[in-house]
Formats: sequence, C-alpha cells, structure tokens
Amino acid sequence: MNLGLVSAILPNQTFEEVIDYAAGVGFGCVEVCCWPVGKALRRYAGVTHIDINSVTNEKMRYYPDYAAAKGVAISSLAYYPNPLDGNAEAAGVAVDHLMKLIDASAAMGVNMVTTFIGKDRTKSVEENLEKYVQVWTPIVKHAEEKGVRIGIENCPMYYTKDEWPGGNNLASTPYIWRRMFELIPSPNLGLNFDPSHPYLLGASYIKPLYEFRDRIFHVHFKDIKIYQDKLDEYGLFSHPALWHSPKLPGLGGVDFGAFCSALNDIGYAGPACIEVEDRAFEGSPADVKSGIEQSYRYMRQFV
Repeated sequence: MNLGLVSAILPNQTFEEVIDYAAGVGFGCVEVCCWPVGKALRRYAGVTHIDINSVTNEKMRYYPDYAAAKGVAISSLAYYPNPLDGNAEAAGVAVDHLMKLIDASAAMGVNMVTTFIGKDRTKSVEENLEKYVQVWTPIVKHAEEKGVRIGIENCPMYYTKDEWPGGNNLASTPYIWRRMFELIPSPNLGLNFDPSHPYLLGASYIKPLYEFRDRIFHVHFKDIKIYQDKLDEYGLFSHPALWHSPKLPGLGGVDFGAFCSALNDIGYAGPACIEVEDRAFEGSPADVKSGIEQSYRYMRQFV
C-alpha cells in the first residue's frame, strides 16, 4: 500500500506547499482536492488545490511531474458533491465538474477520480437507484473512454442538519454496492473505502473487503469515536453528530491492525490516504500538522 494524505485538511496551502509538506513527512501520495473555486457548503469541502477550470492542457502535466520530482504520486483527483441532488441545477453543476475532472485526470496520467454517488434524500432507495442509472451511466461511459477509474466513497453523508435524515450519498452499504455494480457493470467503477463509515453504522468494515476486493480502488484511513453515554441518551436513530466525532486513526474505535491485515489478505496495493477530520487538532495550523504527523506515525506501523 502507498500511504498518503487527503489534501482537504490543508485548504489554505497551495498545491506545491501541500506536496512539499507531504514529501517532508514521508507520504508517498496525495489525494488532491479539486473542487470548483467558490464558497464551501460544508467542512472539508470546497478545497481547490488544482483548479481544473483554469488549467491549460499544456500545464496538465506540471502537477504530476512536480509531485513526482518530490517523490510523491497524485493518487486521485478528489471532488465530493451530490450528483443526484434533488435540485437539478446543483446536480448539473456536480455532473459537469465530474466530467471535466475525468478529462483532467486522464490528461495528467492520474487516471483516478474519487467522489460520491450522491442521493436525493426525498426519494426512496429504489427511486435513487433508478436516478443513479440515468445520471451515472454517461459519467461512467466517459470514464471508460478516458481510461479513468472512479472510486466512490462509502460515506452516508448525514452528519449535518441539512443532510438529515436520509443522507446525501447512496453508496454506504454492501447492498447498495452490489446493486450499483449490477446496474452499471463497469470495471472502471469501484470504491474508495473508509472503515470509519461502516463502524458508525454498526456494520463490519472487514467483511466487505473480501467480497468487493476487485472493486476497491482507493482507501481512506479515518477513525470515529462513539460516545456510548450520549448514544444511551439520544439513541441510534438520532442525529449522529450528537453521539460521535471523527478522530485521528487510532483515537477512535476502528481496529486498524485488523483492517490493514484484511487489506493485505486481499492483496490491496493501492493508495491508502489518511483523512484528518479531528476537531481536537484544528486549533491552529501547527495543531493540524501535529495531527497529520501523529496519524502518519501511527499508520506506519501497519503500512
């Protein structure tokens, strides 16, 4: 596995600063955030370390070449919107940018995009699957033509009040993944697997690795701490923000030794990027870097 970093936690740094820092810590790759330039709608979103809307074709190779010169690979171009949004205009913006991101990923030789399927939380699962086929078939076809793989993160996206209930990402459980791959049976469509999300849902984050071993294109290392006293107070079906918080790897409930052991079992040798979303390490830029470096040291024992 290639231990890396998700760039979202360093929103105010340039691409070059992110790569230089990652190389200095010892990371082998970076998942580079490529949102359209503009105001973020949620935490860790709206981060633009490569603005693909302003990059010329001639400069496309600059980014992977710069990273390679520092001994770092770009694992993926990352953008996590809601392409199935009930707001047709918002969904259209997401799909349009995803198409451009696929083009850019191919031009850069990265050949990976990490994102969300999305979800219309006013509709049922089956209605969303029908919408998924309509919206995602042309996206996946375009990715096939460009030789780009799409890694869908398994995050349920129901952490903020505007996402609750129902969530804004359909692809959070094995049942949905099977249906996704049955409905659009493309070898270019797979998963960006994060163990913290099944852990939050009370599901196994080990068992799916074996069933979907050929569909795991990218991995996130993130942890979650569940506060049992608060869960006792509010209940499992309450807003999750009431009883959990994202943590650095090793500071929550995910068994990363078991998780990495299973990844080794299935022969996974792709990118495995630490995703830092721990408020306890966000008091200052120095705190953020402290959290990143602590996470790197912790995960190095497994990767």
